[in-house]
Amino acid sequence: MKKVLLSCLSAGLLAFSGIAVPAQAAGSAPQQPCVACGLPDFTGLVEKAGPSVVNIRTYKKVPVGSGDQMDEQTRELLRRFFGVPIPAPDSPKGGKNGPQNEEEERPTGVGSGFIVSPDGYIMTNAHVVDGADEIMVTLTDKREFKAKLIGADKRTDVALVKIDAKQALPAVHIGDSSKVKVGEWVVAIGSPFGLENTVTAGIVSAKGRDTGDYTPFIQTDVAVNPGNSGGPLIDMRGNVIGINSQIYSRTGGFMGISFAIPIDEAMRVVEQLKKQGYVVRGKIGVQIDSVSRDLAESLGLGQARGALVRVVEKDGAADKAGVQVGDIVTSFNGKPVERANDLPRLVGETKPDSTVPMQVLRMGKTLTLNVKVGEWVMDKKPGSKPTEEQKPEAVSKANALGVKVIDLNDAQKRQLGVSSGVLVEAVREGAARDGLRVGDVVLAVGNTAVSSATQFNAISAQLPVGKQVAVLVRRGESGLYVLIRPQN
Repeated sequence: MKKVLLSCLSAGLLAFSGIAVPAQAAGSAPQQPCVACGLPDFTGLVEKAGPSVVNIRTYKKVPVGSGDQMDEQTRELLRRFFGVPIPAPDSPKGGKNGPQNEEEERPTGVGSGFIVSPDGYIMTNAHVVDGADEIMVTLTDKREFKAKLIGADKRTDVALVKIDAKQALPAVHIGDSSKVKVGEWVVAIGSPFGLENTVTAGIVSAKGRDTGDYTPFIQTDVAVNPGNSGGPLIDMRGNVIGINSQIYSRTGGFMGISFAIPIDEAMRVVEQLKKQGYVVRGKIGVQIDSVSRDLAESLGLGQARGALVRVVEKDGAADKAGVQVGDIVTSFNGKPVERANDLPRLVGETKPDSTVPMQVLRMGKTLTLNVKVGEWVMDKKPGSKPTEEQKPEAVSKANALGVKVIDLNDAQKRQLGVSSGVLVEAVREGAARDGLRVGDVVLAVGNTAVSSATQFNAISAQLPVGKQVAVLVRRGESGLYVLIRPQN
């Protein structure tokens, strides 16, 4: 293999040099294809995009003498990377004995950014500028500017700042992150550990990576470290396709996995930040959970998809449209909801006050509901739970599910905001181990709604022993499915 590789590299070098490579001799062993001959050259795109990448340093005003004192090694590191003098512990401005009514600006972070328009708008991460009293931007030609924060959106981790330059600045070319392909080469430019204009390269490892955040990320193996945050991820055509934002690490340094915010989502946020300084999003008033494979199989979904509705906010958009706890949202505004995190993104992208169709799966049937989308505001606290003084009515015997239930009276139904269901009074060991609790309200077993304790027992008696069944319960203000195995 080594000989084949060396032979191929030699042939490639000769071909690039304009020297003819002799044809393969008759009877000789066929040459193996070589991937190494086509290694990419990043110099052109770095020359094109590099001048648009900036270094960002942030400062915070603190009382003189406050905080921990730095050792000399840390002080020298900050002097070298930030380029600013750090007062010594015994200096008049930085010592413990200094004037306590004075403030000084201390460096709090270093990051990256890139120019998105010639008039000085710069995109970066929200966490880079979070809490900063002063933001300094350094261009590749060493010019420094004090930047103004236009707006920051913590939900997507996108921020927009602006500098006032006397002449037009070199702006990046914005690409299309929806066209990014897994396996293609990409480049990151930024300031890891304060080392300005550092270029690293790799490939796209995955798309739509769900890390629990609002935005599905582009995953790469490009070396990204602290200080790269806010810098651009660039494709081979020199177009920005993402903002480097996170790394997966157990040490704090790069371990082969990094994440970038897709530029399509970032630009939608930036346009609103530029216009009004904040982001307006749609809201329908639900809390959701993911759909597990076992739950999907139990409900006949075929595959784990959609978003399970756990809470419906009273008088919210979803409540007015008829959404119920236990519904599984499978599409919103004509777009499929494959994972739970797809729904907040699709709702957020929808303009408030617009009415859109939403498909839900309820008790085995697909329903289409028309939802008038509201505007995203701070979530309200959950309402009160039923009081202990409300007494049950009819009591049932324990059944194959290992659950003892009672009927709900009218007062309890009004308090819970439900029209049917039964209250769990006792739970055997098996059902308790599966996750059912005393005080839960059972709304459905499988795809059948429960209206009384008698009906619940009748349904339970027909369940096959040992096969999991999905039991929809209301717990406090939340709804969830509990998978229980019926027993003899």
